[in-house]
Amino acid sequence: MPHVDTENLRINFIETGAKHGQPVLLLHGWPDDASTWDDVSKQLAGHDLRLIAPYLRGYGSSVFRNPNALRTANGGILAMDAIALMDGLGIDTFSVAGHDWGSNVAEGLAVGWPQRVERMALLSSLPRMGGLKTPAFHQAQRYWYHWFMATQRGAEAIAEDPHGFARIQWENWGPDGWFDEATFNAVSKSFDNPDWVAVTLHSYRARWGEADVDPASHWLEERIKETKSLSLPTIYIQGLEDGVNPPELSERLYEKFSGPFQRIALQNVGHFPQREDPEAVARELAIFLSR
Repeated sequence: MPHVDTENLRINFIETGAKHGQPVLLLHGWPDDASTWDDVSKQLAGHDLRLIAPYLRGYGSSVFRNPNALRTANGGILAMDAIALMDGLGIDTFSVAGHDWGSNVAEGLAVGWPQRVERMALLSSLPRMGGLKTPAFHQAQRYWYHWFMATQRGAEAIAEDPHGFARIQWENWGPDGWFDEATFNAVSKSFDNPDWVAVTLHSYRARWGEADVDPASHWLEERIKETKSLSLPTIYIQGLEDGVNPPELSERLYEKFSGPFQRIALQNVGHFPQREDPEAVARELAIFLSR
């Protein structure tokens, strides 16, 4: 598998499409891995797109080269990983599509390097511009796993059974029967990375102030909090059966974008649109990227 080495990481990635086509960075979420884009990438073949889907730090074969590096995974440091990857590949400007964690990484790229990100597609997770507010009780209930991870007992349980913890999210976040055993078993191998539990815990603890963000990314986290809107062309893809970020949360999302913006709602789709309906996601991406 191709890779780029940074100061602290070896970032492995899947590359498909046209070698000299328009670069598109495809960022996976949690709990998932780079294979989440496989079916979408197949659908996009022939569209003159260079598709680059990395494994985020702590997932699959993306590993820490520096044993002393902080095992952090707040959105800002993940965005810095992504820009280091594109630098290593010699790619200056690109479009980005991100799901779940990847959605927030894409937002961080657009905030931190606006001259480099041409278009942005966000899937299933809302941007954090302006800072995160404490959710209403009904949404806090959906975020139970966030609060579970903030406790020592929760952390111990997750370390004991990372596959089980990931699986219950897959079960809760989409329509019954949306995934098969073979798919989950293949993806769950990425959660055997020795740092997966640490980066998972840090990501969720840091977003609610229960852990400090990576010091190297403090500037970007502050800039995201200070940013009120973005002007780059953006689409937001929302599953109407999303069990963790339901569609009512994104109904007024257009207010955060001063440039071209479109919200696309998919019927009978939960939190993983690129896995559940790759044909629709690929179609919308192809249209969006060709404008």
